[in-house]
Amino acid sequence: MRKALLLLVVPVLALLATACGSSSKKSTTSTPKAPTSTQATAPASAGTKISSATISGLGPVLVDAQGKTLYVFAPDKAKVVTCTANCAAVWPPVTMSGSKTVAAGAVKASLLGSDPNPRGGRVVTYAGWPLYTYTGDGGPGTANGWTVDLNGGYWYVISPAGQVIKKTPGS
Repeated sequence: MRKALLLLVVPVLALLATACGSSSKKSTTSTPKAPTSTQATAPASAGTKISSATISGLGPVLVDAQGKTLYVFAPDKAKVVTCTANCAAVWPPVTMSGSKTVAAGAVKASLLGSDPNPRGGRVVTYAGWPLYTYTGDGGPGTANGWTVDLNGGYWYVISPAGQVIKKTPGS
């Protein structure tokens, strides 16, 4: 069965390759590759965009270019990336794309920075805190990871002013 299928597929592929190669015009455009990571990224020319959005019950918080809520990990202590290996599989760090990070909305460019990522590259920081997304968030406007005690510490959101939000406003 496999041999018969192979005998059918090979001539079809050869025909397609011949048809594709017969054009006399040369194409100068290339097809962009899709990102291979689920981490928050942006095109290298634009850098990594950090913005803000209002989350019900929390107020304005930092979000990535896709509008996903960004988190800080209490054990990082606004100093260094401590969420690695299995932790980073659930809480992917926001990695730098290109050579810069771009502030949008109420985000203060002066509070943006980066720290070395133990897995290589750099992790975006805000007010010294490494930033992470959470795989348990369905999309923009959700903050299912807020105040979760997982991987050795609590996860919080951070405001555009650089304040870690540990309690709901007014509580």
